Amino acid sequence: MPDDVIRLVDITRHFKMGALVVKALRGISLNIRRNEFVALMGPSGSGKSTLMNILGCLDTPTSGQYYLNGKDVSRLNDAALAEIRNKEIGFIFQTFNLLPKQSALENVMLPLIYAGVPKPERMRKAKEMLARVGLSDRMEHRPNELSGGQRQRVAFARALINSPAIILADEPTGNLDSETSKEIMQLLVDIHRAGNTIVLVTHEHDIAAYAQRTIRLMDGRLDTGEDGE
Repeated sequence: MPDDVIRLVDITRHFKMGALVVKALRGISLNIRRNEFVALMGPSGSGKSTLMNILGCLDTPTSGQYYLNGKDVSRLNDAALAEIRNKEIGFIFQTFNLLPKQSALENVMLPLIYAGVPKPERMRKAKEMLARVGLSDRMEHRPNELSGGQRQRVAFARALINSPAIILADEPTGNLDSETSKEIMQLLVDIHRAGNTIVLVTHEHDIAAYAQRTIRLMDGRLDTGEDGE
């Protein structure tokens, strides 16, 4: 469908571990619409991380097709996947993944450097994005000078800087206290309302409740308890 930003068709992912073949994903077919907010849940070993890696073009499926914005990205080489990741996907991680010796501003500018954006435009865009997440007064601070919530806001700004097709948020509140988690999730809701497509991985039902739809995995398959389909 033209309004689907993500379309998965019978995706499998197998890993060889010695003589064993581990079937992490066993035929996942799934559509996610543009400007949808989806939560991905499942117990450990259900295939969540494997699916997230494929959605983020960090890995390729063993079989099946992955269409991102109508383009089949399931068989691209590493260089092409890296370009897709930088232009089309914004990542938000539980551990923030910020460069410790760089300021908030420098961390947010990083994807624009890879994209070849000139420095004056990089700085302008990064300052605007940090202002958007409420960190105008923390631009020159390094990660160790910021609270956990502020570090996650920097990660949000970095994820949004290239206007990606999708935001992948992997346990974004996992290292935060409950009050800060609420603030971060409200920010994610605001980002969604501004027009972004979001896929959120979480173990927590109260965090998943912020999403419009919850997709559940079990043993590498979509759980029959999935709602919204």
